[in-house]
Amino acid sequence: MDFETLKFDIDGVQTVVKAIGKGPAVVALHGAATLEGYEWARGLADRFRVYLPFHPGFGESGPAPHFVGMQDMIVHNLRLIAALKLDKPHLVGHSMGGWMAAEMAVVAGERFNRLVLNAPAGLNHPDHPGANLGEISPQDLPSYLAHRVEIALRYFPGGSHAPSAEQFVAAREREGAALANILKVHGMGHPNLRRWLSRIPNKTLVFWGDKDRMLLPGQASIWADRIPNATTHIARNVGHFAMQEDPACVTVIGDFLAA
Repeated sequence: MDFETLKFDIDGVQTVVKAIGKGPAVVALHGAATLEGYEWARGLADRFRVYLPFHPGFGESGPAPHFVGMQDMIVHNLRLIAALKLDKPHLVGHSMGGWMAAEMAVVAGERFNRLVLNAPAGLNHPDHPGANLGEISPQDLPSYLAHRVEIALRYFPGGSHAPSAEQFVAAREREGAALANILKVHGMGHPNLRRWLSRIPNKTLVFWGDKDRMLLPGQASIWADRIPNATTHIARNVGHFAMQEDPACVTVIGDFLAA
């Protein structure tokens, strides 16, 4: 089964969406970079139609230099879902995409079915601080992304799933600039996000790898306690790239969405 490439003009922003599978719709939002790709979605494609948009300025989507915060991303994604003509899709978000999905559910939860927050960013809880990317050396970054470092190394120059070093660096620079726009107002989160989570009406799975060094799994209970219809799943012996480290993690998410 091959991925399809869908293209949309969303308020002047050229937006590319990869799609695969048949069944109920799932919209899956990536994190603060696209280096790990979207092959993991094949694990859902036998049960769902999975839509994987590239955020503006990331992957194959065009730039949006006028974006000045996460609010722009929320509006962009809601317009994109309307353009896709999806009726109450499931919503899945990883890392920064989890923060994005949570805010979308806060303001428009009735437009979605079930919600999966996979190691979401956004809370900036003082007792569970996320990794400071500015303090991580390039050679140490893979160990923050995967418990089994060899899995993360697949996506870095020289790895089996990586582009050339020049392409890798160019992509990270481009995505870094787009990320800076999203983080321009409040950084990697919003100071009021915890107060808003009680507005989420969706049945929600808070999913985390127990070896995550990028965003600490101790946050999981905070998310689940604040979201009225939330359950938690802590996957063993996987890190931030849980779905890449263990395909069983994708199965757990699929089972929750299909329940």
